Order: sequence, then structure tokens, then C-alpha cells
Amino acid sequence: MSPADQLTVARALSVPIVIVLYAWDFSGHAYWATAVFCVAMTTDWLDGRLARRHGRSSPLGSLLDPIADKVLVLGALVMLVGLGPAPAWMVATIVVREVLITGLRQAAIERGIVIAARDLGKLKPWAQAVAAAPGGFAAAGAWGNDAGCRGLLVSVGLTCVSGLDYARSAPALFRGRGVVT
Repeated sequence: MSPADQLTVARALSVPIVIVLYAWDFSGHAYWATAVFCVAMTTDWLDGRLARRHGRSSPLGSLLDPIADKVLVLGALVMLVGLGPAPAWMVATIVVREVLITGLRQAAIERGIVIAARDLGKLKPWAQAVAAAPGGFAAAGAWGNDAGCRGLLVSVGLTCVSGLDYARSAPALFRGRGVVT
């Protein structure tokens, strides 16, 4: 397993740690959870850099990397709903978009069609992560809930625009094109 894959696996394994730290009520738990979350998200940047530097990506990394990103960010955001700084409707919007676009991409794969990753789709997880971090610090009491809410609102907007960008390729699924860009 390459170092990039090891970082991706470590990020995926950090998800239950982040969730437990947000859920476990002890002094400073939200600070710890947010710190682990931020370190774990940093591994996304680092594993991509390592894979590009060595000029190799693996099937494991290609499969696990976007899944690890999604479950880490969504896990943190769901926990922040319970702690207060993340409005449920915003997190629900993000979750619904993720499920719908994952379904669209799966339907495309079943038809032998590849829906290429889009720039907005690549930016979206980082916008969500950048929104989750202030939300975590708001949950810890470092900032007011409005700091996390503002960042999350921007993230929800980008998430919706990104989802619409992917959805516009849906008609091509029924026309039988091999690659959708």
C-alpha cells in the first residue's frame, strides 16, 4: 500500500474518532474533535500531492479517497447539528445532494458511462470542510454559532450549484454516450 493510500485509510479510520469525540461530553471534547477533523482533512491534500508526485494512483485510493472525504465531512456536520452550530436543513441539503449525485454516477456506471469529475465537484468537499471547522470551534464555544452558519451557507450554495452541474449531464445517460463531461 502506497503512502498516499495509507493516508486515505487513516482519514477513513478517523471518522469514528471524530464522531465519538463530538458525542462524548467531556471538557474540551469539541476542540479535540475539530482538531482531529482538521488534521484528517489535511491528509486529503497530502495524499493527493503524494500520488501526483509519484505519478501513480491506485484503484484503492481512487475508490476510497472520495468516500473517506464524504463520510468525514458528513459525519462532522451531522454531529454539529446536534451540538447547535449547524442548522439541520443545511446539513440535510448537503446529504441529499451527496446521495442524489452518487446515485446518478452509479446509474451512469451501470450504463457504461463515465461522468467525469467536475471542478466544482472537487472544490465542494473543501468548502464543506472549511465550513465544518468553524462550526466545530463554535460548538466548542470559541465562536458564536453564526460563524459556523455563515460558512455552511456558502458551502450549501456551492454544493447545490455543483449538484446542478452534475445533474445537467443526466440526459446524456439516456442517449448512450460513453463519457459525460
